[in-house]
Amino acid sequence: QVQLVESGGGLVQPGGSLRLSCAASGFTFSSYIMSLYRQAPGKERELVAHIGSTETTTVKGRFTISRDNAKSTLYLQMNNLKPEDAAVYSCAVRAFDYWGQETQVTVSS
Repeated sequence: QVQLVESGGGLVQPGGSLRLSCAASGFTFSSYIMSLYRQAPGKERELVAHIGSTETTTVKGRFTISRDNAKSTLYLQMNNLKPEDAAVYSCAVRAFDYWGQETQVTVSS
């Protein structure tokens, strides 16, 4: 079955960096657009970035989404983190409307 397992969340100080990973299985990862979303407390879920099946890296300001199709893994590199980036982050395959487990990112001094 489809599985998306996220890792890499945690506590970081403002200005710091984190890299999230999303390991996929149960489908042909290289064939699908992958997306990363986040949801902060009291706010609606929002799209952070998505990446096409044949793209390797997409930069969205302070964030870079990348994928390694050989490893069936999606990455989100987050730099210069701000308190407003604190949220639960999750990856998704919108073609299946399937969401992986969430990982918490906390940005605080």
